[in-house]
Amino acid sequence: MTRVVVTGAGGGIGAALARRFAADGAKVVVSDIDPDAVARVAAEIGGIAVPADAASEADTQRLIEVAFSELGGIDLFCSNAGVLTAGDENTPDGQWERDFGVNVMSHVYVTRALLPRWLDSETPKRLLITVSAAGLLTLLGSATYSVTKHAALAYAEWLRATYAHRGLIVQALCPQGVRTDMLTGGNARGSGSAALLANGALEPAAVADLVAESLDGNEFLILPHPEVADYYRLRAADPDRWLGGMNKLQRGFEGAK
Repeated sequence: MTRVVVTGAGGGIGAALARRFAADGAKVVVSDIDPDAVARVAAEIGGIAVPADAASEADTQRLIEVAFSELGGIDLFCSNAGVLTAGDENTPDGQWERDFGVNVMSHVYVTRALLPRWLDSETPKRLLITVSAAGLLTLLGSATYSVTKHAALAYAEWLRATYAHRGLIVQALCPQGVRTDMLTGGNARGSGSAALLANGALEPAAVADLVAESLDGNEFLILPHPEVADYYRLRAADPDRWLGGMNKLQRGFEGAK
């Protein structure tokens, strides 16, 4: 991939993706809501920084316009921005709306702006959506994250089913634990899920390496933690057993408090 855009690139997986693509010789535009963080990453890799809010359609359109202007086009768009809020059914509406905006609508805004340029082009174009294993399974302790990541996966599936024959390659990146601020923040709050995921957590660079390797193929799911595929099969084949196991974990978290 010679011309790449990465959102949520101020740190974590996004920054690691930008570093890996730049190291492979790609021209990279990096974007994040934190202008200082994304400027540091851009300076490090010789990329172009575009501060933007992924949950803003206007910002997303501006990002894509800048990328086309500076790079002459986009071959790979990594729609990676995401947020995690701890909470349950009582999480305030405003938080639900924010999380839905970042975790779901950001991908919608990207495709609204890109697909008129991408569909039926001479060369296939690739959209990588960072979903999380929570989109395949769930995340105890966060209703908003679980729901919005399921929605993000559903949107990625719909895109793949609808536009694959028109040159759009959609892939969903679904890591489990990754050593990012999101995970360490959960540990600091005493999250049982974060502590559980920390045991097998990967470095962001390892996730980026797997993504780079996966771009040689067209498989829909990119699973840095292979065991997630087994959990996903169990969930589909025997949902009652799987939900019982998850509830057992929940009871364990509650008993540990």
